[in-house]
Amino acid sequence: MATDTILHNAKIATNSTPSFVEALAITDGKIIATGNEQDILRLRGPATKVIDAKSRTIIPGLNDSHMHPIRGGLNYNMELRWDGVPSLSDALRMLKDQAERTPAPQWVRVIGGWTEFQFAERRMPTLDEINSVAPDTPVFVMHLYDRALLNGAALRAVGYDKNAPDFPAGEVQRDRHGNPTGLLIANPNANILYSTLAKGPKLSRDNQLNSSRLFFRELNRFGITSVIDAGGGFQNYPDDYGVVNELHRNGELSVRLAYNLFTQKPKQELADFQSWTKMTKPGDGDDFYRVNGAGEMLVFSAADFEDFLVPRPDMVPVMESELRAVIKHLVENRWPFRIHATYNETIERALNVYEEVNREIPFDGLHWFFDHCETITDRNIERVKALGGGIAVQNRMAFQGEYFVERYGAQQAKRTPPIRRMLEMGVPVGAGTDATRVSSYNPYLSLYWLITGKTIGGLGLYPEENRLDREEALKLYTMGSSWFSTEDGKKGALAPGQLADLAVLSADYFSIPEEEIKDLESLLTIVGGRVVYATEEHASLAPPELPVSPDWSPVAHYGGYAKASKSLAGASHSAFCQHSGLSHAEEGPSGHVRVFGKSGLWSLGCDCFAF
Repeated sequence: MATDTILHNAKIATNSTPSFVEALAITDGKIIATGNEQDILRLRGPATKVIDAKSRTIIPGLNDSHMHPIRGGLNYNMELRWDGVPSLSDALRMLKDQAERTPAPQWVRVIGGWTEFQFAERRMPTLDEINSVAPDTPVFVMHLYDRALLNGAALRAVGYDKNAPDFPAGEVQRDRHGNPTGLLIANPNANILYSTLAKGPKLSRDNQLNSSRLFFRELNRFGITSVIDAGGGFQNYPDDYGVVNELHRNGELSVRLAYNLFTQKPKQELADFQSWTKMTKPGDGDDFYRVNGAGEMLVFSAADFEDFLVPRPDMVPVMESELRAVIKHLVENRWPFRIHATYNETIERALNVYEEVNREIPFDGLHWFFDHCETITDRNIERVKALGGGIAVQNRMAFQGEYFVERYGAQQAKRTPPIRRMLEMGVPVGAGTDATRVSSYNPYLSLYWLITGKTIGGLGLYPEENRLDREEALKLYTMGSSWFSTEDGKKGALAPGQLADLAVLSADYFSIPEEEIKDLESLLTIVGGRVVYATEEHASLAPPELPVSPDWSPVAHYGGYAKASKSLAGASHSAFCQHSGLSHAEEGPSGHVRVFGKSGLWSLGCDCFAF
């Protein structure tokens, strides 16, 4: 058999036996051999592409078990990403410049992927600051799923004024005269944020195609080769899948996508799934693009949104009856399913339903799972195991851990979520991010969190017994995630017979200091034996450049995830607490940290406490 590609002179983590090899060979998109340099180079033929990895570390392609790339791709070119930006002063400067270049009626949108604790100033922007740098262009800044900041121009664009009615769920904050201030608060869920964001203009079809390709290539930049798409709010099937369908038909996907179908309207969930089970079925598609199953929204009455700034929401009494009808239908039709569940109280009630349905119609090996599970108990992990389920975990605590500790305490945070216990009990676990509207899509932030137990802001959450070593964490992000798309054994290892998906890293993941894990990128990403991203010493192998459209797009000027040393030079990193007059750097790890005050207004100053 002719060998298509050989990579050699490398430290290759196989996730197999042996754990590390020097070289590998690829044919027809699959690994055909791994081993020492000499043996693999013997497989070279006259047409074989031979790639010298320059002693770099190679890992299996990363697989995010929970992300929203289809929706993220449609919007990427419209979004100003603050992912990785080191200071608020940098972020506001970017916002000012982007507002000046954005034409009417477009908005400047900062949608997730950042936390106030990544900034040197350790605080959120104020409404006054946003209005000052962008007085005329509508600006919508969303922080996690807890709030959004709108400048005056955005309030006018969405029609929120003194006479605007209140939302049934969520708060439009008003001043003493009844005028909206620009702060939208998600309580008890994020619908107020979603529905307001949906009022903004969309990209044209051609620009959405470009945007999606650029976003998928941005994922390739970090060595991501597969993603399980968890659906999302305002991501309607099949209407909003036209762009990704076209990319797939044209052979232009650079990330493998397995997608779940997410119901959109309360009280119509069962009707949605009854319709979809007639239209398609899990596994429809191919290794690049395929239906995965149902969720993460199965019924709205079971959705406990993860806003740790407000008390845990209690699910309504109709949750069980509505969920039972949907689960019964899915199991009858052999549809794998996933469900968003943050709190143990919600998980407990869902498991009661699952066990009841299982007694009537056995799950019998169906790949079903919970997403998130921050506060799940050992007993409920056992119940998940007994029903053959899995748990997909994400690094949401890396972005919200400070809020969780303030509400529930450091002791509870030590096992939020209890990943080590899940693994000890033999439950399938897959790693991911929940990007792009909560955490960043950068997988190394999630790997860093799994390994160190720290938030993006540096707060230590987990004791050693709830942290993973580097090989364990990598396996969750590769082999572990493959179970969640029912592709275990097909991807996740660099072993003969598996898909040839891999990344050549910028530094050695296994030996660099822990803090440097966050800075890793891929220098060469291969999916199915095809180079989809290449830079630095491998730049000659890179696919053709993709011009960004429209030309005012933030992506054209800033790219995606920030490289602070290159793109944000000259940043101001002073960060002062008004109560102490000392910078946070001077105060050390127990310094004052700005958090959400009882008043609900960021602009009123900081509520200070020591960790």
